[in-house]
Amino acid sequence: MENHLQKFFQFPFNLDKFTLNVSTDGEIMDSSARTLEKDNKKKGSVKQVLLDGCVPFSHQVAGHKCGINNTGVLQHPDGTILKQLQPPPRGPREMHFYTQVYAKDCTDTRLLDLQQHLPRFYGTWAPRESPHELYLKLEDVTKRFLRPCIMDVKMGKRSYDPFASLEKREEQISKYPLMEEIGFLLLGMRVYQINSDGYITLDQFYGRSLGKDTIKNGLTRFFHNGEDLQRHAVSLIISKIRSILRWFEGQTQLHFYASSLLLVYEGSPHTVNGWKHTQAETGTGHQQGEPQSKCNKHHEALSVQGSLTHSHPYCRETNANRMCAGSVEEEHAEIGMGDKKQFGQEEAVEVKMIDFAHVFPSNSPDEGYMYGLRNLLSTLEQILKTDI
Repeated sequence: MENHLQKFFQFPFNLDKFTLNVSTDGEIMDSSARTLEKDNKKKGSVKQVLLDGCVPFSHQVAGHKCGINNTGVLQHPDGTILKQLQPPPRGPREMHFYTQVYAKDCTDTRLLDLQQHLPRFYGTWAPRESPHELYLKLEDVTKRFLRPCIMDVKMGKRSYDPFASLEKREEQISKYPLMEEIGFLLLGMRVYQINSDGYITLDQFYGRSLGKDTIKNGLTRFFHNGEDLQRHAVSLIISKIRSILRWFEGQTQLHFYASSLLLVYEGSPHTVNGWKHTQAETGTGHQQGEPQSKCNKHHEALSVQGSLTHSHPYCRETNANRMCAGSVEEEHAEIGMGDKKQFGQEEAVEVKMIDFAHVFPSNSPDEGYMYGLRNLLSTLEQILKTDI
Protein backbone atom coordinates (compact mmCIF):
# COMPACT_ATOMS: atom_id res chain seq x y z
CA MET A 1 0.00 0.00 0.00
CA GLU A 2 1.40 3.37 -0.99
CA ASN A 3 2.33 5.43 1.99
CA HIS A 4 -0.11 8.24 2.79
CA LEU A 5 2.66 10.80 3.22
CA GLN A 6 4.38 9.73 0.01
CA LYS A 7 1.25 10.73 -1.89
CA PHE A 8 1.23 14.09 -0.14
CA PHE A 9 4.86 14.92 -0.79
CA GLN A 10 5.53 13.67 -4.30
CA PHE A 11 8.74 15.08 -5.80
CA PRO A 12 9.70 16.42 -8.21
CA PHE A 13 6.61 18.58 -8.72
CA ASN A 14 5.29 18.97 -12.26
CA LEU A 15 5.59 22.74 -12.15
CA ASP A 16 3.98 23.18 -15.57
CA LYS A 17 0.75 21.73 -14.16
CA PHE A 18 1.07 22.95 -10.59
CA THR A 19 -1.39 25.82 -10.10
CA LEU A 20 -1.86 28.20 -7.22
CA ASN A 21 -5.48 29.05 -6.46
CA VAL A 22 -5.84 32.45 -4.83
CA SER A 23 -7.21 35.94 -5.19
CA THR A 24 -6.84 39.09 -3.16
CA ASP A 25 -10.03 38.29 -1.29
CA GLY A 26 -9.56 34.56 -1.18
CA GLU A 27 -11.62 33.77 -4.31
CA ILE A 28 -10.35 31.12 -6.70
CA MET A 29 -8.16 32.11 -9.61
CA ASP A 30 -5.48 30.29 -11.59
CA SER A 31 -1.82 31.18 -12.05
CA SER A 32 1.14 28.97 -12.87
CA ALA A 33 4.23 28.72 -10.71
CA ARG A 34 6.30 30.10 -13.57
CA THR A 35 4.08 33.17 -13.73
CA LEU A 36 4.62 33.53 -9.99
CA GLU A 37 8.37 33.59 -10.47
CA LYS A 38 8.08 36.27 -13.16
CA ASP A 39 5.70 38.48 -11.18
CA ASN A 40 7.81 38.26 -8.03
CA LYS A 41 10.56 40.10 -9.88
CA LYS A 42 8.42 43.09 -10.85
CA LYS A 43 9.78 46.37 -9.52
CA GLY A 44 7.69 48.06 -6.89
CA SER A 45 5.79 44.92 -5.92
CA VAL A 46 6.44 45.20 -2.20
CA LYS A 47 5.64 48.90 -2.30
CA GLN A 48 2.13 47.95 -3.40
CA VAL A 49 1.85 45.44 -0.58
CA LEU A 50 2.67 48.21 1.87
CA LEU A 51 -0.16 50.28 0.38
CA ASP A 52 -2.50 47.39 1.16
CA GLY A 53 -1.95 48.05 4.84
CA CYS A 54 0.99 45.71 5.43
CA VAL A 55 4.26 46.78 6.97
CA PRO A 56 7.69 45.19 7.43
CA PHE A 57 7.71 42.67 10.27
CA SER A 58 9.80 44.17 13.04
CA HIS A 59 10.90 40.87 14.59
CA GLN A 60 12.52 39.14 11.61
CA VAL A 61 16.00 37.95 12.64
CA ALA A 62 16.92 35.78 9.64
CA GLY A 63 15.57 34.33 6.42
CA HIS A 64 15.02 35.42 2.85
CA LYS A 65 14.40 39.03 1.94
CA CYS A 66 12.64 39.91 -1.28
CA GLY A 67 11.01 42.69 -3.27
CA ILE A 68 11.96 46.34 -3.39
CA ASN A 69 14.50 47.37 -0.74
CA ASN A 70 14.69 43.74 0.48
CA THR A 71 11.72 44.24 2.76
CA GLY A 72 11.43 40.61 3.85
CA VAL A 73 8.57 39.24 5.95
CA LEU A 74 5.54 41.53 6.21
CA GLN A 75 2.88 41.96 8.86
CA HIS A 76 -0.78 42.06 7.83
CA PRO A 77 -3.14 44.46 9.63
CA ASP A 78 -4.94 41.48 11.17
CA GLY A 79 -1.77 40.46 13.03
CA THR A 80 -0.67 37.56 10.84
CA ILE A 81 2.65 37.58 8.99
CA LEU A 82 3.19 37.22 5.26
CA LYS A 83 6.08 35.28 3.80
CA GLN A 84 6.52 35.73 0.07
CA LEU A 85 6.73 32.50 -1.89
CA GLN A 86 10.20 31.80 -3.22
CA PRO A 87 10.67 30.97 -6.92
CA PRO A 88 9.85 27.39 -7.99
CA PRO A 89 10.38 24.73 -6.92
CA ARG A 90 11.05 26.03 -3.40
CA GLY A 91 7.99 28.25 -2.95
CA PRO A 92 5.41 25.78 -4.32
CA ARG A 93 7.04 23.00 -2.28
CA GLU A 94 6.72 24.98 0.95
CA MET A 95 3.12 25.94 0.20
CA HIS A 96 2.34 22.30 -0.64
CA PHE A 97 3.80 21.25 2.71
CA TYR A 98 1.66 23.69 4.69
CA THR A 99 -1.55 22.94 2.78
CA GLN A 100 -1.18 19.20 3.26
CA VAL A 101 -0.28 19.38 6.95
CA TYR A 102 -3.25 21.69 7.60
CA ALA A 103 -5.71 20.05 5.19
CA LYS A 104 -9.16 19.86 6.75
CA ASP A 105 -9.56 16.25 5.66
CA CYS A 106 -6.13 15.16 6.89
CA THR A 107 -6.36 11.99 8.99
CA ASP A 108 -2.69 11.10 9.24
CA THR A 109 -1.77 11.23 12.90
CA ARG A 110 1.86 12.13 12.16
CA LEU A 111 0.82 15.26 10.28
CA LEU A 112 -1.83 16.14 12.84
CA ASP A 113 0.74 15.82 15.64
CA LEU A 114 3.15 17.97 13.63
CA GLN A 115 0.72 20.90 13.63
CA GLN A 116 1.49 21.73 17.26
CA HIS A 117 5.11 22.38 16.29
CA LEU A 118 4.36 24.72 13.35
CA PRO A 119 2.98 28.24 13.04
CA ARG A 120 -0.69 28.11 12.13
CA PHE A 121 -1.32 28.40 8.40
CA TYR A 122 -4.12 30.67 7.10
CA GLY A 123 -3.79 30.07 3.36
CA THR A 124 -2.23 32.45 0.86
CA TRP A 125 -2.55 36.18 0.32
CA ALA A 126 -1.82 38.55 -2.55
CA PRO A 127 -1.88 42.36 -2.89
CA ARG A 128 -4.85 43.69 -4.86
CA GLU A 129 -2.86 44.98 -7.82
CA SER A 130 -0.39 42.05 -7.97
CA PRO A 131 -2.63 38.97 -7.66
CA HIS A 132 0.10 36.60 -8.84
CA GLU A 133 2.52 37.71 -6.15
CA LEU A 134 1.72 35.20 -3.44
CA TYR A 135 2.50 35.16 0.25
CA LEU A 136 2.03 32.43 2.84
CA LYS A 137 -0.24 33.77 5.57
CA LEU A 138 1.05 32.49 8.90
CA GLU A 139 0.60 32.91 12.62
CA ASP A 140 2.81 35.51 14.26
CA VAL A 141 4.18 33.39 17.10
CA THR A 142 5.69 36.50 18.75
CA LYS A 143 2.30 38.22 19.00
CA ARG A 144 1.47 37.34 22.60
CA PHE A 145 4.86 38.49 23.94
CA LEU A 146 5.46 41.97 25.28
CA ARG A 147 9.24 41.99 24.71
CA PRO A 148 9.92 38.89 22.56
CA CYS A 149 13.46 37.54 22.49
CA ILE A 150 13.82 35.62 19.23
CA MET A 151 16.39 33.27 17.75
CA ASP A 152 16.42 31.42 14.42
CA VAL A 153 18.40 28.16 14.48
CA LYS A 154 18.99 26.21 11.26
CA MET A 155 18.79 22.50 12.05
CA GLY A 156 20.47 19.38 10.68
CA LYS A 157 23.85 18.05 9.71
CA ARG A 158 23.63 19.62 6.26
CA SER A 159 21.80 22.60 4.78
CA TYR A 160 21.43 21.31 1.20
CA ASP A 161 18.85 18.82 -0.01
CA PRO A 162 19.42 15.56 -1.96
CA PHE A 163 18.66 17.28 -5.27
CA ALA A 164 21.20 20.08 -4.82
CA SER A 165 23.90 20.42 -7.45
CA LEU A 166 27.53 19.84 -6.57
CA GLU A 167 28.08 23.59 -6.78
CA LYS A 168 25.23 24.26 -4.37
CA ARG A 169 26.50 21.63 -1.93
CA GLU A 170 29.99 23.10 -1.93
CA GLU A 171 28.56 26.58 -1.46
CA GLN A 172 26.48 25.55 1.56
CA ILE A 173 29.30 23.57 3.16
CA SER A 174 31.70 26.49 2.76
CA LYS A 175 29.34 28.80 4.65
CA TYR A 176 29.63 26.73 7.83
CA PRO A 177 31.91 23.68 7.57
CA LEU A 178 31.08 22.71 11.17
CA MET A 179 27.40 22.17 10.38
CA GLU A 180 27.84 18.42 10.02
CA GLU A 181 29.68 18.17 13.32
CA ILE A 182 27.59 20.60 15.40
CA GLY A 183 24.23 19.86 13.77
CA PHE A 184 22.82 23.38 13.94
CA LEU A 185 23.67 26.98 13.07
CA LEU A 186 22.57 30.19 14.79
CA LEU A 187 21.14 32.29 11.95
CA GLY A 188 20.26 35.31 14.03
CA MET A 189 18.94 36.51 17.36
CA ARG A 190 17.31 39.52 18.95
CA VAL A 191 17.58 39.80 22.72
CA TYR A 192 15.87 42.32 25.00
CA GLN A 193 18.19 44.06 27.47
CA ILE A 194 16.46 45.35 30.57
CA ASN A 195 19.28 47.73 31.53
CA SER A 196 18.96 49.70 28.27
CA ASP A 197 15.29 48.97 27.48
CA GLY A 198 16.40 47.99 23.99
CA TYR A 199 17.50 45.06 21.90
CA ILE A 200 20.82 43.65 20.79
CA THR A 201 20.79 41.95 17.41
CA LEU A 202 23.25 39.34 16.15
CA ASP A 203 23.13 38.01 12.59
CA GLN A 204 24.19 34.90 10.69
CA PHE A 205 27.79 36.06 10.47
CA TYR A 206 27.99 35.92 14.24
CA GLY A 207 26.54 32.42 14.17
CA ARG A 208 29.06 31.28 11.58
CA SER A 209 31.89 32.63 13.72
CA LEU A 210 31.04 30.15 16.48
CA GLY A 211 33.01 26.93 16.78
CA LYS A 212 32.73 23.82 18.92
CA ASP A 213 34.32 25.61 21.86
CA THR A 214 32.23 28.79 21.60
CA ILE A 215 28.78 27.58 20.51
CA LYS A 216 27.63 27.33 24.13
CA ASN A 217 28.65 30.94 24.76
CA GLY A 218 26.79 31.98 21.63
CA LEU A 219 23.60 30.32 22.81
CA THR A 220 24.07 31.76 26.30
CA ARG A 221 23.96 35.30 24.88
CA PHE A 222 20.42 34.63 23.71
CA PHE A 223 19.27 33.93 27.26
CA HIS A 224 21.04 36.82 28.98
CA ASN A 225 19.11 40.05 29.45
CA GLY A 226 22.11 42.18 30.39
CA GLU A 227 21.76 41.41 34.08
CA ASP A 228 20.79 37.78 34.54
CA LEU A 229 20.70 34.47 32.72
CA GLN A 230 17.07 33.54 32.08
CA ARG A 231 17.27 29.95 33.30
CA HIS A 232 13.50 29.53 33.38
CA ALA A 233 13.39 30.26 29.64
CA VAL A 234 16.20 27.76 28.96
CA SER A 235 14.38 25.07 30.92
CA LEU A 236 11.01 25.64 29.23
CA ILE A 237 12.54 25.74 25.75
CA ILE A 238 14.36 22.47 26.46
CA SER A 239 10.98 20.90 27.24
CA LYS A 240 9.49 22.04 23.92
CA ILE A 241 12.49 20.91 21.90
CA ARG A 242 12.28 17.48 23.53
CA SER A 243 8.68 17.28 22.34
CA ILE A 244 9.79 18.02 18.77
CA LEU A 245 12.50 15.35 19.08
CA ARG A 246 9.87 12.81 20.15
CA TRP A 247 7.89 13.60 17.01
CA PHE A 248 10.96 12.98 14.85
CA GLU A 249 11.73 9.75 16.67
CA GLY A 250 8.26 8.49 15.82
CA GLN A 251 8.27 9.18 12.07
CA THR A 252 10.21 7.85 9.08
CA GLN A 253 8.36 9.52 6.21
CA LEU A 254 9.82 13.04 5.98
CA HIS A 255 13.26 14.58 5.84
CA PHE A 256 13.77 18.30 6.52
CA TYR A 257 16.70 20.20 5.02
CA ALA A 258 17.62 23.87 5.58
CA SER A 259 14.72 24.11 8.02
CA SER A 260 14.87 26.09 11.25
CA LEU A 261 13.61 26.27 14.79
CA LEU A 262 12.25 29.63 15.91
CA LEU A 263 12.85 30.11 19.65
CA VAL A 264 10.95 32.83 21.51
CA TYR A 265 10.71 33.79 25.17
CA GLU A 266 9.36 36.74 27.11
CA GLY A 267 12.08 39.26 27.83
CA SER A 268 10.05 41.75 29.83
CA PRO A 269 10.29 41.60 33.62
CA HIS A 270 7.11 43.70 33.83
CA THR A 271 4.41 41.05 33.80
CA VAL A 272 1.37 40.55 35.97
CA ASN A 273 1.24 37.45 38.17
CA GLY A 274 4.53 36.25 36.78
CA TRP A 275 3.54 35.64 33.15
CA LYS A 276 0.34 37.40 32.16
CA HIS A 277 0.53 40.61 30.15
CA THR A 278 -1.95 42.55 28.06
CA GLN A 279 0.08 43.92 25.18
CA ALA A 280 -2.94 45.14 23.20
CA GLU A 281 -4.60 46.86 26.16
CA THR A 282 -1.82 49.14 27.33
CA GLY A 283 -2.70 51.92 24.90
CA THR A 284 0.93 52.85 24.42
CA GLY A 285 0.51 53.27 20.69
CA HIS A 286 3.65 51.40 19.67
CA GLN A 287 4.32 47.88 18.49
CA GLN A 288 4.70 45.22 21.14
CA GLY A 289 8.32 44.25 21.60
CA GLU A 290 9.57 47.65 20.42
CA PRO A 291 10.62 49.72 23.46
CA GLN A 292 10.62 53.43 22.76
CA SER A 293 14.10 54.30 23.84
CA LYS A 294 17.15 55.99 22.38
CA CYS A 295 18.96 52.68 22.52
CA ASN A 296 16.55 51.20 20.02
CA LYS A 297 16.36 53.89 17.33
CA HIS A 298 18.02 51.65 14.76
CA HIS A 299 14.91 49.43 14.87
CA GLU A 300 12.39 52.25 14.46
CA ALA A 301 12.47 52.08 10.68
CA LEU A 302 11.15 48.52 10.90
CA SER A 303 8.59 49.15 13.61
CA VAL A 304 4.92 48.57 12.95
CA GLN A 305 3.17 51.93 13.09
CA GLY A 306 0.44 52.11 15.69
CA SER A 307 -1.60 49.32 17.16
CA LEU A 308 -2.87 46.44 15.02
CA THR A 309 -6.24 46.89 13.37
CA HIS A 310 -8.60 44.57 11.57
CA SER A 311 -9.48 46.90 8.69
CA HIS A 312 -8.84 44.28 6.02
CA PRO A 313 -10.96 41.18 5.52
CA TYR A 314 -9.48 37.95 6.74
CA CYS A 315 -7.76 36.00 3.99
CA ARG A 316 -9.96 33.01 3.27
CA GLU A 317 -8.53 29.52 2.87
CA THR A 318 -7.23 28.90 -0.64
CA ASN A 319 -6.42 25.22 -0.30
CA ALA A 320 -8.99 23.15 -2.19
CA ASN A 321 -8.91 20.60 0.62
CA ARG A 322 -10.19 23.10 3.16
CA MET A 323 -13.48 24.92 3.62
CA CYS A 324 -13.88 28.32 5.19
CA ALA A 325 -15.40 28.05 8.66
CA GLY A 326 -16.80 30.70 10.97
CA SER A 327 -17.39 34.38 10.48
CA VAL A 328 -14.74 36.97 9.77
CA GLU A 329 -15.16 38.22 13.32
CA GLU A 330 -14.62 34.71 14.71
CA GLU A 331 -11.52 34.25 12.58
CA HIS A 332 -10.09 37.57 13.73
CA ALA A 333 -10.78 36.60 17.31
CA GLU A 334 -8.98 33.30 16.78
CA ILE A 335 -5.91 34.98 15.28
CA GLY A 336 -5.69 37.47 18.14
CA MET A 337 -6.41 35.06 20.98
CA GLY A 338 -2.95 35.61 22.40
CA ASP A 339 -3.64 39.28 23.12
CA LYS A 340 -5.91 38.75 26.09
CA LYS A 341 -5.41 35.20 27.22
CA GLN A 342 -3.80 34.37 30.51
CA PHE A 343 -0.94 31.99 30.17
CA GLY A 344 1.29 30.01 32.46
CA GLN A 345 4.95 29.23 32.37
CA GLU A 346 4.76 26.81 29.41
CA GLU A 347 3.36 29.63 27.28
CA ALA A 348 6.04 32.11 28.35
CA VAL A 349 8.20 30.51 25.66
CA GLU A 350 7.58 29.23 22.16
CA VAL A 351 9.45 26.88 19.84
CA LYS A 352 8.21 26.40 16.28
CA MET A 353 9.60 24.68 13.22
CA ILE A 354 9.77 27.03 10.21
CA ASP A 355 11.07 27.15 6.61
CA PHE A 356 9.92 24.16 4.59
CA ALA A 357 11.18 24.80 1.07
CA HIS A 358 13.27 21.61 1.28
CA VAL A 359 11.02 18.91 2.75
CA PHE A 360 11.10 15.54 1.01
CA PRO A 361 9.50 12.11 1.42
CA SER A 362 11.69 9.38 2.86
CA ASN A 363 11.64 5.80 4.11
CA SER A 364 14.00 6.30 7.03
CA PRO A 365 14.36 8.45 10.17
CA ASP A 366 15.64 11.98 9.69
CA GLU A 367 18.92 11.31 11.45
CA GLY A 368 20.46 14.63 10.41
CA TYR A 369 17.72 16.74 12.00
CA MET A 370 17.60 14.56 15.12
CA TYR A 371 21.37 14.82 15.46
CA GLY A 372 21.01 18.60 15.52
CA LEU A 373 18.16 18.49 18.02
CA ARG A 374 20.12 16.29 20.40
CA ASN A 375 23.21 18.47 20.18
CA LEU A 376 21.13 21.60 20.72
CA LEU A 377 19.47 20.02 23.76
CA SER A 378 22.84 18.96 25.16
CA THR A 379 24.21 22.49 24.79
CA LEU A 380 21.15 24.05 26.43
CA GLU A 381 21.40 21.60 29.33
CA GLN A 382 25.03 22.63 29.79
CA ILE A 383 23.93 26.28 29.95
CA LEU A 384 21.57 25.44 32.82
CA LYS A 385 24.58 24.15 34.78
CA THR A 386 26.63 27.26 34.09
CA ASP A 387 27.31 29.67 36.94
CA ILE A 388 26.84 33.20 35.61
